[in-house]
Amino acid sequence: MIRVLVALAGAVLALSTALAAAAPPPRTATTGSSAAIVRIVIPGQDPVSLGELEWPTNPTADVQSFQYPDDGSIVRLGRSRARVSAQPGRAASSQAFAEAIVLSLFDGEVTAGQVRAETTAGASVRSAGATAATSSIQGLRALGEDISTSRGSSAALEDWGLLSVLDEDSGGTRNEPARAQAGIVALRVQLLAEHGGLPAGSEIVVGSAHATAVAEPGPPPRPGANPQPRPPAGPTLPTAPEPETTDEPVPGGPVLVPPEVTARLSSGGYVFPIFGTVSFGDSFGGPRSNIPGGWHHGEDIFAPLGAPVLAVADGTIHTVGFIKIGGYRLWLRDDEGNEFYYAHLSAYSPLAIDGKRVEAGDVIGFVGDTGDAEGGTPHLHFEIHPAAMIGLGYDGVVAPYPILVAWQRAEDISFSAGRIYIPTGPGADPLPPPGAVLLQADDISSTSGLVPRALERALQP
Repeated sequence: MIRVLVALAGAVLALSTALAAAAPPPRTATTGSSAAIVRIVIPGQDPVSLGELEWPTNPTADVQSFQYPDDGSIVRLGRSRARVSAQPGRAASSQAFAEAIVLSLFDGEVTAGQVRAETTAGASVRSAGATAATSSIQGLRALGEDISTSRGSSAALEDWGLLSVLDEDSGGTRNEPARAQAGIVALRVQLLAEHGGLPAGSEIVVGSAHATAVAEPGPPPRPGANPQPRPPAGPTLPTAPEPETTDEPVPGGPVLVPPEVTARLSSGGYVFPIFGTVSFGDSFGGPRSNIPGGWHHGEDIFAPLGAPVLAVADGTIHTVGFIKIGGYRLWLRDDEGNEFYYAHLSAYSPLAIDGKRVEAGDVIGFVGDTGDAEGGTPHLHFEIHPAAMIGLGYDGVVAPYPILVAWQRAEDISFSAGRIYIPTGPGADPLPPPGAVLLQADDISSTSGLVPRALERALQP
């Protein structure tokens, strides 16, 4: 039998959570992240843990199954994984993630299909923020009954335990140093009496993540100093190859007049690629059977059909047209040679012309569901191909999620903040460090990026 906590206790819990959520990290905090898949605390004993991560010491964990003790009578779960990352600097960011699949506690008295804890924090000289909004629990049941997975909810487990769901603590401040943190415990069971072989006072935590970002101060501006001029343009860089089939582009496509919108720029000149309300997660690297390599090379940003799509930087539009997978798509190359891929557009604006010069914030298209997204939820598929990684072909990408989060807050952020896919296998070259400078380039304009390994052969000495 499940007994819901009395209203007064719930009100006290809600108040304490609200107060905790307003608290930023201490001034002595540093940028970092940590996570754990499972942690079992037993009074008088050393804790038992799985996937206990701390950036940068051990950034990832991936296990097929876990049981405690050996017969799994207390904790049993299937495929589980965790990862942590961080990017210190004037625009700092960090992420933590832990996920457990097919969870069973106390021989099935508490079960869940998926437990996911995920946090992101960012801070710069202009703003600070953190969130654990993408954390979730699916299929939670206790003692044969469905349990609410509403954030911050709790339930009593007869007279022996207390179950807590998605307990979040996050906050930030722009006071120097600007700093923010987000922490979450996805599922917690506290024993009020001996049960299942564990003494009273024991605690089981499944899915915990914590991310902290602290902006490093920059040199104070000189009185009357002028902005630094843009460095001279370097040699032309090769274009990132298509993530598609060899279907020929279909000319035309709907063209709409861009609405009168404005976008807030960061001092680095980058803006978020969609104007208006959006939602997105971190799906970079997920399985995609119809894409070369079989994994997701970008991020899907969900927005209303027809929402304005913006140029993220000053640059040049190219490769405008329709293809089978991406639908109406285009590429934008910024002045530093970085490439950005936009797909599944419903229509183009008059600026979407091959070779057209655009500025950050210009409306270049509209959110849609064309290509293999037809019939699904309207969204923009967006990829970031840093200039230093163009030589890796279509696999020269970074995870857009932390970069998109920073752009939403109009912050500067290095492309190295995104996770990088490193090609493996025979003949795979080590990845060049982000920010590498191109010292020499050959003309490969006659080489098609659609032909397998054509660019790689052209770039070989």
